[in-house]
Amino acid sequence: MMIKGILTSALVLAASGILSAAEKETPVYELRTYYAAPGRLNDLNARFRDHTLALFEKHGLTSIGYWVPLDNTDNVLVYLLAFPCREAREQAWKAFFADPQWQEVRKQSEANGKLVTKVESVQLEATDYSPEIKPSVAENRVFELRTYTTSPGNLDRLNARFRDHTVALFKRHGIEQYGYWNPVEGQPGAGEKLIYLLTHASPEAAKASFDAFRADPDWVAARKASEDAAGGPLTVKDGVKSVFMKAMDYSPTR
Repeated sequence: MMIKGILTSALVLAASGILSAAEKETPVYELRTYYAAPGRLNDLNARFRDHTLALFEKHGLTSIGYWVPLDNTDNVLVYLLAFPCREAREQAWKAFFADPQWQEVRKQSEANGKLVTKVESVQLEATDYSPEIKPSVAENRVFELRTYTTSPGNLDRLNARFRDHTVALFKRHGIEQYGYWNPVEGQPGAGEKLIYLLTHASPEAAKASFDAFRADPDWVAARKASEDAAGGPLTVKDGVKSVFMKAMDYSPTR
């Protein structure tokens, strides 16, 4: 239903002449990170649970998932949205912010101060090797958000290594893959970042799977070949970041 809705919206916009040829064909995702004010994360989650998700749906913002880090010292909420194209995203957000119902919800929820001190947003395009990205529910799993920053000019090589080797090797070692994205042109990290989401039974299970993956001779060979061709590592020093997260009770994916 989610994919069907996105495609229907895209056709409507295309018929109106709003979209360019590329935009007519390219769904866009938005990864948003909210930093809640001290002591207000529960209030922020309540606003999403009780109001925001329904208003998002009303205005064509498709919710994929909502998470908080297991070690959430910064009072962070991370969520992922989907749109049929970048133009549809702009129209959806404009309609949402102009909605009197949202304005009243925001006013009431912030009567004792703002809930959010900082917002980070990046628009993403799914890679050609990504699994289908759609809401899903499974019991007893944690999510791992991984971000790779490539060394100059090596994003295509990194994507090729995932496409040709890593995806299959992850599957071999029990690493469940939810989605892979690159930032779109003009966004933070465009041309240099790969962002992907995995699921595991636990952080301990993730460590065991990655230990087995890294020791796999096929991975060792694939990594060596890719780095030999590039003349060095495909990522910058300290360019691999990992955050373990749990899904919120209102998240479509959990």
